[in-house]
Amino acid sequence: MAKLNSSLSSAARQKADEALQILAAAGIDINALTPRRKHRLALALLALSNIRPQDDWPDAAVWGSSEHSLTSRETITFWNTHYGENLSSGSYDDVRRVDFVHLREAGLAVQSAANPDASTNNPTRRWAVAQSAGHLTREFGTRQWERAVDEFIAEQGTLADRTNRYRDLQRHGVVITLSNGCMLQLTPGPHNDLQREVVENFFPRFAPDSEILYLGDATHKILYRDDQRLNALGFFDLEHGRLPDIVAFDSARNWILLVEAVHSSNPMTHLRHLELERLTADCSHPRVYVSAFGTRASFRQWISDIAWETEVWIADAPDHLIHFDGEKFLGPYPIPDRIR
Repeated sequence: MAKLNSSLSSAARQKADEALQILAAAGIDINALTPRRKHRLALALLALSNIRPQDDWPDAAVWGSSEHSLTSRETITFWNTHYGENLSSGSYDDVRRVDFVHLREAGLAVQSAANPDASTNNPTRRWAVAQSAGHLTREFGTRQWERAVDEFIAEQGTLADRTNRYRDLQRHGVVITLSNGCMLQLTPGPHNDLQREVVENFFPRFAPDSEILYLGDATHKILYRDDQRLNALGFFDLEHGRLPDIVAFDSARNWILLVEAVHSSNPMTHLRHLELERLTADCSHPRVYVSAFGTRASFRQWISDIAWETEVWIADAPDHLIHFDGEKFLGPYPIPDRIR
């Protein structure tokens, strides 16, 4: 087992090494991770278990028998206080999207422990060690630990096994995993590939607090639809057949995002924009209209058709948006230091 972070105290380093052993036993392929990522996962497990360097594993917090749970910002505070980190609370998003997700997918952690229905930005959406992982953590170092490992793997399987099943699905189609953990399998094709890019790369960058309410399939049309949430937002007739490719709700800004994934047709043209404005007239929240393209070359084919007051996102330049919003965004940009 590789040792971690030689600048830590011996007690902190030992606890991090022990956490790595638990992670490996739970089926996480830690050898495939960078040293820093391994260290972060170890610290994530320690924080959710409420294990400080001087604590013993039999005292580890487990949801159900303990009320200990943390937000991602509180996790950073725990690391800084007890494990010598010096992280800004602004880096919380990486904790939630990378570190905690590894633990959740391995069956070690649960999100929204106290409120499973909480939205992404809800302060009650806290993380904790799963009840099913209680014996795995609390019996570490005892004679019962190997049995606890066997029972955990028998119940949960391993993360490597689930990853292999995910790859098997990918061979037969386009797989999209939503933020709520729902895995969708779409028929193969460039349109559905672009929809995956939107879910995996557009939303995390520009609307990270969004939940997908509708996603269509190029062949089977409706693939995923949350009728209850759409109706609650005052959406138009769901049987109308004119939904855009993806509908999402950004709970942080109370926006509805309507996205067209443009492969061979249907960008947000002036007529399409007017149609959707009319059909969403009863919606209780402002709408944002987005045309998504795979490449700049594809975008150039449609540029003259894009409606004003809409957005364009291009998958091969994922960190940028093109605003068709007239004077709303007019203004100078600061001069980069490198060209001063």
